[in-house]
Amino acid sequence: MRVRFWVALIVFLLSGEAMSACAQSFVEPPQISPRDFALMAWDQSPSDPHQLDLMRQAGLNISGFCSPGELGLVQAAKLSCFVTSDRANGYDWTEMPDKKELREKIDALVQEVRDYPAALGFFLRDEPNTTLMPGLASVASMLRQAMPRAWAYVNLLPNYATDAQLGAPTYDAYVQKFVELVHPPLLSYDNYSLFNGEMLGRFYTNLATIRRESQKAGIPFWNVILANSHFSYMEPSDATLRLQAYSTIAYGGRGIEYFTYFSPKVGNFRLAPVDHFGHRTATWYMLRRLNDQIRTLAPWLIKLHSTGVYHSAPLPEGTMPIEKSKLVKQVRATTFQSPPIAPKYLIGEFRDAEGRPFLMIVNKSLRFSMRYAIDLKDQNQHLVLISPYTGQPVSLVGEMNWLAPGAGALLEVK
Repeated sequence: MRVRFWVALIVFLLSGEAMSACAQSFVEPPQISPRDFALMAWDQSPSDPHQLDLMRQAGLNISGFCSPGELGLVQAAKLSCFVTSDRANGYDWTEMPDKKELREKIDALVQEVRDYPAALGFFLRDEPNTTLMPGLASVASMLRQAMPRAWAYVNLLPNYATDAQLGAPTYDAYVQKFVELVHPPLLSYDNYSLFNGEMLGRFYTNLATIRRESQKAGIPFWNVILANSHFSYMEPSDATLRLQAYSTIAYGGRGIEYFTYFSPKVGNFRLAPVDHFGHRTATWYMLRRLNDQIRTLAPWLIKLHSTGVYHSAPLPEGTMPIEKSKLVKQVRATTFQSPPIAPKYLIGEFRDAEGRPFLMIVNKSLRFSMRYAIDLKDQNQHLVLISPYTGQPVSLVGEMNWLAPGAGALLEVK
């Protein structure tokens, strides 16, 4: 009996060591400056330290729009925010005060917030008409002079706004007018196009316009994506969040803004990351999962310059087919469905400062996973996957070439 006891004990201890050796190790994704890649709650920043800490845990780096008095709380939570104040945004915009009065208001505001690193910039206006842009330009210019590192934040309308809403004959003209008059530090816009289990093509058409204008202006762009359900929009899922974010990244975007982080207490708004009573919903965990992947890939992404974006058929308006790709000969993809369903995907192409090429492939389906193989035009080159879980290059072998609905993969061309 005694021999059996000692044998059993030794086997148990050895098995424990083996289990420890095989145990998973987890690494916290890196902290990313919002100036490099923004992960923002498009909402009023909370005054509750617990809620601010939950934002940090969710992987956000911008808590939203904060009052000057909330900057200390935001800073303590290791977040940043855009300051909202009547002195920055409380204007008619078409009938501005004289320059002396405007200067006094802005100087007083800057004096109040300038010592807080959490003050990323100032919120000016959401979805302005072109008639408001001269007034926005006056405030933005004075803010730049008074606090050069602070960003004047304006969020633009989507491409399905009417001409009357835009105040311009075309959407392109609307965006160009904004850039010419306001000289923004970045382009931010929203486009909510999730209906009946599908993403409308206008989402990608809007991305193409904003990408083009941001590259012409030499400034980054951010995309406000749908993170709740309201009106007739789809309810959030891992797939809807992934598709919006990874498509934005594939187009060269440098910021994801979640509309909204808190569930508004109106209409049929629901399923935001935090509900009407301050509790985390399933969407909060979806958002954190996505942000962890983005933060893991961000050290690579921030070094890349977008050189092209290409879609499989059917092509959304204003987009280019895969056949126009500079790097890709063809994509062999399947969803393994019966009856067969044609995969839908897009490819974003990039180069880093040394000229090394990269690709991002995105599964545009919100329902079906996709397996893919990419044939490059240069047969002497091959692809290496950048893991969204470790940030390390890994071989594209075995089951590494599967994409969940809405997911994307960053690939280096070697």
